[in-house]
Amino acid sequence: MDQTANQLQDQFQQRIDLEQKIEPRDWMPEKYRQTLIRQISQHAHSEIIGMLPEGNWITRAPSLKRKAILLAKVQDEAGHGLYLYSAAETLGISRDEMYEQLHSGKAKYSSIFNYPTLSWADMGAIGWLVDGAAILNQVPLCRTSFGPYARAMVRVCKEESFHQRQGFECLLQLSRGSEVQRQMCQDAINRWWWPSLMMFGPKDDESPNSKLSMQWKIKRFSNDELRQKFVDMIAEQIKLLNMVLPDPDLTWNEQTKHYDYGAINWEEFKQVIQGNGPCNKERLEARKKAWTNGDWVREAATVHAAKQAKRKSEAQTFSAKETQ
Repeated sequence: MDQTANQLQDQFQQRIDLEQKIEPRDWMPEKYRQTLIRQISQHAHSEIIGMLPEGNWITRAPSLKRKAILLAKVQDEAGHGLYLYSAAETLGISRDEMYEQLHSGKAKYSSIFNYPTLSWADMGAIGWLVDGAAILNQVPLCRTSFGPYARAMVRVCKEESFHQRQGFECLLQLSRGSEVQRQMCQDAINRWWWPSLMMFGPKDDESPNSKLSMQWKIKRFSNDELRQKFVDMIAEQIKLLNMVLPDPDLTWNEQTKHYDYGAINWEEFKQVIQGNGPCNKERLEARKKAWTNGDWVREAATVHAAKQAKRKSEAQTFSAKETQ
C-alpha cells in the first residue's frame, strides 16, 4: 500500500472515530464497501423473503382485524426491502445484480425464514421473537457509520417496533384463551425460540466479519452481546404470558446480573445457512417464480418509461423551435 493509500485509510478511520457519517461519494476502503454491500443486500433479501412465511397466513387469519394487521406488516416488510436495496445501490451495485446473487444462492438472507409457519400462533411468535431479535440488531444500525444505511434504518426500526408489539399482543390473547389456544401458543414459542437466538449470528470467536465491522462502526455491539440482551428481555416478558421458554438451563445469574441459557445447536444453524433448512428450497423457488412471473411488468414499465422520455424530448424540441 503506497503512502497516499495509507493516508486515505488513516483519514477514513479518523472520520469513523469522530462519528462522522460516510457518504456514497466519499473515499472508502474497498473492503468497507464490499462489507456494506454484503450486509445491506442480505438485510434487504431478508425483508423480502420474510414476507413469505407470514403471507402464508393472510387468507387464513382468524378475523378481519388480524388479517388487516398482518397485511400491514407484510406491506411494511416490502417497503423495508426497497429502502435497503436503494441504500445498497449507492455503493455501486445494481438491484438486478443483487437479485441475481439471491437467486443463484450466492447471497444469503436471515436463516430464520427457512422455518415453516405451522399455526396462527406462529404469526405472534414471529412478531414477538423474530422481530424482537431484529429490533435489537437494527436499532444500533441507526448509528451505523454509512449514512444511507443509517437513515433507512430509522424508519425501519419505527415500524419494526409495531411488529413486535402486535406479535406479543397476539400471543397474549392466545395465552388467555382456551387450553387448545394456550397449547398452540406454547408450541409456537418452543419452535421459534432457538432459531431466534441464531438470528444474531455465530459466536463472536467464530464470526469472521465482526472485528472489522466493529472497527468501522458498521455494527456497534457483538453478536453475543446482542444475544444476551435478547435473552434477558424475553425471559422477563414471557412471564406476562404465563408460558415457558424451551430451555431447562435458563436461570438468573445473580453474579453477572444476566440470564444464563443453554447451548445453541450450531450444527443446525450451519445446515440452514448452507441451504439444508426445512424451507430453503421452497423460499428460493418462490422468489425465482415471482421474478419470472414479473418479466412482463418490468418489460411494460421499461417501454412506458421510454415512451415518456421520448414525448418529453419531443416536447422540449418543439418548445425550443417555438421560441426561436
